[in-house]
Amino acid sequence: MPMTLSPCYRPLPNLHLHQLPLYPTPLETEVVRGLSARQKTLPAKLFYDDTGSWLFEVITTLPEYYLPRAEREIFQHQGHEIWPHLHAGAVLVEPGSGSCGKIQPLLENTAPRAYVPIEISGDHLWSAANSLAARYPWLSIHAVCADFTQPLELPAAVPEAVRTVFFPGSTIGNFPPGEALKLLGNLRQLLGPGGQLLLGVDTHKSRATLEAAYNDSRGVTAAFNKNMLRHINRALGMDFNLEQFAHLAFYNEREKRIEMHLRSLRTQTVHLGEHRFTLARGETLHTENSYKYRPKEFAALASRAGFLWQHCWQDPQRAFSVHLLSA
Repeated sequence: MPMTLSPCYRPLPNLHLHQLPLYPTPLETEVVRGLSARQKTLPAKLFYDDTGSWLFEVITTLPEYYLPRAEREIFQHQGHEIWPHLHAGAVLVEPGSGSCGKIQPLLENTAPRAYVPIEISGDHLWSAANSLAARYPWLSIHAVCADFTQPLELPAAVPEAVRTVFFPGSTIGNFPPGEALKLLGNLRQLLGPGGQLLLGVDTHKSRATLEAAYNDSRGVTAAFNKNMLRHINRALGMDFNLEQFAHLAFYNEREKRIEMHLRSLRTQTVHLGEHRFTLARGETLHTENSYKYRPKEFAALASRAGFLWQHCWQDPQRAFSVHLLSA
């Protein structure tokens, strides 16, 4: 359904806003389930309120966070090899579009029929899509506020055309392999026959490089991690004390992933309605993973999801990879 906007918003003629149900499973149910587990967890989607979305954009500019630079280098220096493989005149779909800052090379080199950014934070989505609509007045933009981790159907107003999903930034690495397989399957269904998936995947590298990327010297990643608690307090009326938690990020070599946690600095109890959850001093809330894949490992995962692996591009340091898959 269309999004309800404040009267001060005046969408440009080429911008169309859509709101889909955000939480098929009630958010409270997910949080209670996670906090009741032996290893307490919180759903990573809760990172992305307006503040969290802004903090993540700052993270992508930090010197320690190599991922966006490596990915950008691939598109800058190998784009001339990538663009000819993509369908011209497609509907471009970008799950987790953020600031819409990465889509511009595709807009300028593939002449899409329409662009569909999908983002869970409605205000952040509106602001980014509005700026893009002003910059590209010829482009039909259908901004969809939704949780892309759930199976999606695009609004009926989106033009009929072959689809290309652009999924940059190694977001696929935030999901355990089983969940990543399910998400890839959902994206393949969204694409339909002949559709393409162009996505970024982070690779294995030294522990020091990986851990520095998630423990920046300015503390922005720590603020991003702790902001999840502020979001939960606001959304569900909980009583997390942010000052009683510390950011923790480390590389789990056995699982081939970075883990992010929030470590309790003292024994404390938090409440959600009638539920009470006690954390011991030193106990952690597991907030996010970031899995790393060698290109052949990811190609095998994509094949299991029903995709045909077509191409892989890497930066000279092999710090990152961009894959093209066909549905």
